[in-house]
Amino acid sequence: MTGESIQYFVFDIESVADGELIRKVRFPGEELDAATAVSRYRAELMEKSGSDFIPYTFQIPTSIVIAKVSNEFRLIDLVSLDAPHFRPHEITRLFWAGWKAYQRPTLVTFNGRTFDVPLLELAAFRYGVSVPDWFNVDAKSWEQNRNRYNHQAHLDLYDLLTNYGASRFNGGLNLAANLLGKPGKIEVQGNMVQDLFDAGQLEAINDYCQCDVLDTYFVLLRAAVMRGQLSLDEEHSRVEETRKWLEERSASSSAFQTYLREWGNWPNPWTVTDASPR
Repeated sequence: MTGESIQYFVFDIESVADGELIRKVRFPGEELDAATAVSRYRAELMEKSGSDFIPYTFQIPTSIVIAKVSNEFRLIDLVSLDAPHFRPHEITRLFWAGWKAYQRPTLVTFNGRTFDVPLLELAAFRYGVSVPDWFNVDAKSWEQNRNRYNHQAHLDLYDLLTNYGASRFNGGLNLAANLLGKPGKIEVQGNMVQDLFDAGQLEAINDYCQCDVLDTYFVLLRAAVMRGQLSLDEEHSRVEETRKWLEERSASSSAFQTYLREWGNWPNPWTVTDASPR
């Protein structure tokens, strides 16, 4: 690993509704507490669209997990910001401070262009976090970090797989992970996060976030094969290295234990002898 540096921040965000904001903006003048305002708004959304997912503009981060990945696509570390407190303002500060401290690594997400990154930008606005290096709006358009085609700043794997939305990727990260033999969604689904938060189960949310980041990392590895940055053999080596890395740390991590329990291997068609006609 000599000479390797942190090149990628593979990350995921779990977020919850800001009940006070919803109460003030959606139901002004009504005598509602924050929890009731959230419940009512979710019910309205469900009736209108069939989903009770609250727009990111009314949400705050409750967990951010970052996989620090080297320029050789090796997993170096997996960190949960502001654990075990999970304070939204501190999570936001730590994310942007870390991005700057590591010399602005490429952000890697799955469908983060439409949710995770806008939520982080709005959180910086809300909490007064200065990020001039990210908001480089005076740069040439193709060099701006927020340009959707600037893969050096932000690589959204969903965009890569759909040609920037030209097609749909039904199944999302869960499907992409399962195509590679990895767990995908296990015990928690995204629509459960708000209820887990209301029940005070912050660690369960963070465990879920860690598993999503691991899935995203493995999707990044296969994307690197597609883009000619890794050979398939090199990808397999990184996967095996990561499995051992997780095993070495699993005794102190319920998330790693869960992930390893559901671990599967990619059914490699290139190593199977098939004499059947094609």
